[in-house]
Amino acid sequence: MSEKNFYLTTAIDYVNGAPHIGHAYEKIMTDIIAKHYSQRQDNVYFLSGTDEHGIKIQKTAAANGLTPQELCDKNAKSFTDTWELLGIDYNKFIRTSSSEHKKIVQKIFKKLVEKGDIYKHSYTGLYCSGCECFLTSKDLDENGCCLIHGKKPDEVKEENYFFKLTKYKDAIAKHIKENSDFILPQFRANEVLNQLENIEDISVSRAKSSVQWGIDVLDDPEQIIYVWIDALSNYITAIGYDTENPACDFYKNWEADVQVIGKDILKFHAIYWPAILMALDLPLPKHLLAHGWITIDQSKMSKSTGNVIAPKEVLKDYNLETPDAFRYFLSTSAPYGKDGNYSDVEFKEKVNADLANNIGNLLNRTLNMLVKYFDGEIKSEFKAYGDDEISKKAKNIENDAHFMIDALKDKFDMFQITEAAAEIVKFADIVNKFVNDTAPWTLAKEEKTDECAKVLYTVLEAMHYIAVAIYPYCPNIEKDINEQLSLNDSSYKFSDLKWGDLPEGVITEKSKIKPVFLRLDSELATGKKKG
Repeated sequence: MSEKNFYLTTAIDYVNGAPHIGHAYEKIMTDIIAKHYSQRQDNVYFLSGTDEHGIKIQKTAAANGLTPQELCDKNAKSFTDTWELLGIDYNKFIRTSSSEHKKIVQKIFKKLVEKGDIYKHSYTGLYCSGCECFLTSKDLDENGCCLIHGKKPDEVKEENYFFKLTKYKDAIAKHIKENSDFILPQFRANEVLNQLENIEDISVSRAKSSVQWGIDVLDDPEQIIYVWIDALSNYITAIGYDTENPACDFYKNWEADVQVIGKDILKFHAIYWPAILMALDLPLPKHLLAHGWITIDQSKMSKSTGNVIAPKEVLKDYNLETPDAFRYFLSTSAPYGKDGNYSDVEFKEKVNADLANNIGNLLNRTLNMLVKYFDGEIKSEFKAYGDDEISKKAKNIENDAHFMIDALKDKFDMFQITEAAAEIVKFADIVNKFVNDTAPWTLAKEEKTDECAKVLYTVLEAMHYIAVAIYPYCPNIEKDINEQLSLNDSSYKFSDLKWGDLPEGVITEKSKIKPVFLRLDSELATGKKKG
């Protein structure tokens, strides 16, 4: 049986500031995708990293009395520390100031020069330092300001190297039209096609008289390689493109399955990046997933308004020992491809409802009843279906559990993270209704022991399915659920998941039963902005 490989990436974050929940949203989403596919595939390779060159780094470092490398080292660590805190399990974290990245980028640049796809040209244009690119009139508002950063760009005149983006314009348009799921959500494809209509060749170097912090052009000491060949190439330099020891077998059977990015940088990933790959005769990613932004109390995050939230502060303010609640809320806060919102009230209400009340309480009360009525023991006869009404309802729960797993796969095939989580909650609702309808406490009181046992066993089997399903979102909750079910080896792939996996015998004791998620108390939701 051949191995199945899955390669996914995040955008690399610019290190002139600290990570905020907008950064965290993308990384958590990608980590959830990676964890889900690890339950389906043989090999998953997850890449993240930081973008560390350019004029903003140079200026910020100087303002803080640091060298650019010192600033990058300091701020890159704040990103890796935050991702560790949030349980982001990437396979590699690339830094574009690393020597391995620089060497490969120089070779890529030289290869494209030799191919004739990069040429030198004098240019006068409007440069936005926030975007790190030259803008056209379509990128400006009626006041001549950048549509994204709200500032007027600088007029710059330089002799730079340019990449023949226009050469690949028709091929990119053809690829987008023929591959309806290349850009996700699909409604963003027309936006890219419109941008393609007036596309021009792009500057891929800057004069050292303007920017010193970057990768040198090998044969031109007065030029440094600009962001597009530098930053975008990280997706292949990180896995060893054009080296003798690649990190994975990418060019034989590892294709970039999905690249997760913010909607504001879709143009660069849907136009510039495919053109560079085409020029290098490399495969294009299968999917580009463009997510929306996270607002704070319905307002866009901004340093000037003071509403930028650091992920670690949320965990600290709510006394969260694990990041599961934050991961779950943030990853489910936005409909597919649309903007989401963070507020203390919404955070508290959603995690209390879904994690504490719906899932956590379902497990807790069922285990307590198992201990109360059966001394925490599951017997083989609990697992047998009969012709009675309880057995029929229990069989329906089993069918619904399998349906949930299939629905999850369908949603994740299109990377619909929020919608996939809704399938888990929907199944938990069904199981809660099953408990309320069958009333095992009443069955026990009426000494209908077999029926009571069947109900409790069915719920606990369903909880195992819920634990496996929610693992990508809440890995610590998954572990706690399975430990309380005496399923200590919780690394189930979907192919290994079978109804009837619960062990026979005493699976729990009263002293071992504990809530897998504690409700967020109202006094912890202060409503104030976190800094």
